[in-house]
Amino acid sequence: MGKTTGFMEFDRKIEAYAPVEERIKNYKEFTVPLKENELKDQGARCMDCGIPFCHSGCPLGNLIPDFNDAVYQGKWEKATKILHSTNNFPEFTGRLCPAPCEEACVLGINEDPVSIENIEKNIVETAFENGWIKPEPPIKRTGKKVAVVGSGPAGLAAAQQLNRAGHFVTVLERDEKIGGLLRYGIPDFKMEKNVIDRRLEIMTQEGITFKTGINVGVDVKADELQKEFDSIVLCGGASVRRKLPIPGSDLKGVVQAMDFLPQNNRKVDGIPYTGEELSAKGKRVIVIGGGDTGSDCIGTSIRHGAVSVTNFEIMPKSTTKRPEGQPWPFWPMRLRTSSSHKEGAERVFSISTKKFIGDQNGNLKGLITAEVFWDKVPGQRPVLKEVAGTEKEWECDLALLALGFTGSETTIADQLGLQMDTRTNISASEKDYKTNVPGIFVAGDQRRGQSLIVWAISEGRQAAHHVDSFLMGKSNLPLKGDGDLPRV
Repeated sequence: MGKTTGFMEFDRKIEAYAPVEERIKNYKEFTVPLKENELKDQGARCMDCGIPFCHSGCPLGNLIPDFNDAVYQGKWEKATKILHSTNNFPEFTGRLCPAPCEEACVLGINEDPVSIENIEKNIVETAFENGWIKPEPPIKRTGKKVAVVGSGPAGLAAAQQLNRAGHFVTVLERDEKIGGLLRYGIPDFKMEKNVIDRRLEIMTQEGITFKTGINVGVDVKADELQKEFDSIVLCGGASVRRKLPIPGSDLKGVVQAMDFLPQNNRKVDGIPYTGEELSAKGKRVIVIGGGDTGSDCIGTSIRHGAVSVTNFEIMPKSTTKRPEGQPWPFWPMRLRTSSSHKEGAERVFSISTKKFIGDQNGNLKGLITAEVFWDKVPGQRPVLKEVAGTEKEWECDLALLALGFTGSETTIADQLGLQMDTRTNISASEKDYKTNVPGIFVAGDQRRGQSLIVWAISEGRQAAHHVDSFLMGKSNLPLKGDGDLPRV
């Protein structure tokens, strides 16, 4: 694949960023695209490696060497067809995926891996620019009706696949616009929302019905959906936020990240929001949590005009190289520095917050921390321990809790009598995505727990196959890596 000697001739190259002082003035995407000849060179780096381990690294089973080779040859429309055969929304993953495929790249054993994610993004953007991505409604309808609850990447993928199989699909979303965390959790500087809207326009033209402002389980009872639809796919995500149960957590100024980020996204989009504005302007901000959500809080706070932004991480600082015990091609827990980190945040590792401090009016004014370490005993779970004598007080006006999610809300599950696992996710296996109630399926974070966008799309596609089989007795919808289905 690619050019036989390409990996020896060309160095890895990805999109550059606009200067920090320019990009923090707004919420627009700030990457600087590569030129076409540069992208061809990057496609040329894909080795004739024999066994493409990138396939195993990708939850979607994307045919990566095939579309890399097509880009190298300048066959962009062919690359578009190959990419879309396994991935409904490469414009999302090309911007937001952490690229486990690149960590599994054979070239990455001793060199920089192929820039797969950036190639993917440029394929789909080229396709949109040239009008190659068009509505593909089914040739005929089955007469079966399917409700998809939740419009994040899992729900959208399931909806598009089931619609292509000929079923009448209705997507139900409790927020005012479609997209789930793609719209309300991901800042616009990482993905502008017109990227979602242009795909939704195509899906609407394909025949999918979208209904917003409907909270299933509250506005519409779950058993009502059972009566109206032949099958239901639950894709509501993992929405129960992890709390920080320490003294002072009820102070004004201690804010959940998923209150802060959605409000800002609504403001950028011109959507009215309720409650007091959560602003970091002129404040000393501490973001507690070192993942992607924490990084998004950093970039947003800097754009608000925060006086300072500090990021706390309870884990020790990782190495930029593969840690021992995480060999290629497995996903390594490396130190990852995001574009937001580079915009002016201080990062502090191996630190735990013990107490929030308030003033006489109940406003946050600081917090107390201690240094920690993980005591590791062979055969046992690591135990978090505090380093004696390391308590420290920090000035802080806004603490953003980016601690992840502990499971999904149980309203729908309770109304339908669904079984839950120990993490309050709805129980279903990857074998068929079936719940314990016939006709009810579940996919994405609501089944597997908090995870990646690429996993959500994959689960939505897989669940759609099994829903189609349930409704029709068999299915032509693809499973992982099988490519797209023939038109029905």
